[in-house]
Amino acid sequence: MKVLILTGSPRKGGNTDILAEAFAVGARENHDVEILNVCEYKINPCVGCNSCFSRENNKCFQDDGMQIIYDKTADADMLVVASPVYFYGISAQLKAVIDRFHTPARKTFNIKKTALLLTAGSSKSSVFDAIVRQYELIVDYFKFEDKGMLLVGGVNDKGAINGREELRQAYILGKSIQ
Repeated sequence: MKVLILTGSPRKGGNTDILAEAFAVGARENHDVEILNVCEYKINPCVGCNSCFSRENNKCFQDDGMQIIYDKTADADMLVVASPVYFYGISAQLKAVIDRFHTPARKTFNIKKTALLLTAGSSKSSVFDAIVRQYELIVDYFKFEDKGMLLVGGVNDKGAINGREELRQAYILGKSIQ
């Protein structure tokens, strides 16, 4: 299986990246895994024009880094979304990518399975609620198979996740996907 992990943290080597890598190490034991940090690409937000519905190959009129993400997503069997929590939501960079999936081209994607990895500075479990609900709605709408969620709070400073039990859980989750 081809697993694509989209990370959305502009802080390179931060807690989200560390969590995603722990998941990837486990998943690589049985699958082809690629981590793609969407912050490394210039991605414009969706403008809601719907021109992709009538353009050849459903191509967006915006000529930016999203085409690379479309190409990689089209080849993936599983999509893992990894983000820090910014004011009860995913990062703006990752949100722009998700919004740009509002295109008929997504019907050509092979994705059947998903997982969600989140990190937050706050230790309140409610900090994840809005993101988890949106994720559940997307999974239901597209009839994806949810392979799991790992929500790690209390990791504000860069590297704060190191030594935490959740890294072992991420590895196990990655290794367990079928």
